Amino acid sequence: MFFHRSLVFGASTFAMVPLLVLAVSPPWEGGRRHGELFVAGSADDASLRRRIAALSPTVSPDDARRVAYAAYMTGLELRREWHVVWLPGVQNLLVNMGARKGGLCFQWATELLVRLDALKLQTLELHWAESFANTNGEHNVIVVTARGQAFEKGILLDNWRYSGHLVWTQVAMDPEYHWTENKSELARRLGRARDVASKQLRSTMKSN
Repeated sequence: MFFHRSLVFGASTFAMVPLLVLAVSPPWEGGRRHGELFVAGSADDASLRRRIAALSPTVSPDDARRVAYAAYMTGLELRREWHVVWLPGVQNLLVNMGARKGGLCFQWATELLVRLDALKLQTLELHWAESFANTNGEHNVIVVTARGQAFEKGILLDNWRYSGHLVWTQVAMDPEYHWTENKSELARRLGRARDVASKQLRSTMKSN
């Protein structure tokens, strides 16, 4: 995503934004719940683990724990690697100016997808979700469901919205976005990631 629909600023607008506005306390500092959005407090966030495990009696608590851990750590690690700033729209601008390596919403989602796929989850499925598709306000996240469960029942995992701090909620309860599933995009991104990994492996084997 280039811009959050509530943060649609051009470069000239950013230059005029008072520093006081940009210094407003980030939302994660005021508490862990914001409307129907939740902010994970740690890599072992009990609320998130319980919500994922509660998707179905078939969900393994260990799978739920590993997903929660990976989603939280993805945000933490990439926030440092990409030198992420608040607000997310500012990070988007910096990426598009070439001043940051990453931080667009689809980059967050892709990185999380690849890491979750590598877990080889037995009781959970991954979904690519999009809102405001094909517009400047498009946003992408990863949704996790129990095996065979409807997309709309899943839990969304969003590292972009709060600048690397993991936001989660039930798909249908998001107060800011209406989510739809894109299965072909999921397959495309996973296929590309696996191709890259395969090429790297072949290159490593040749060099050895």
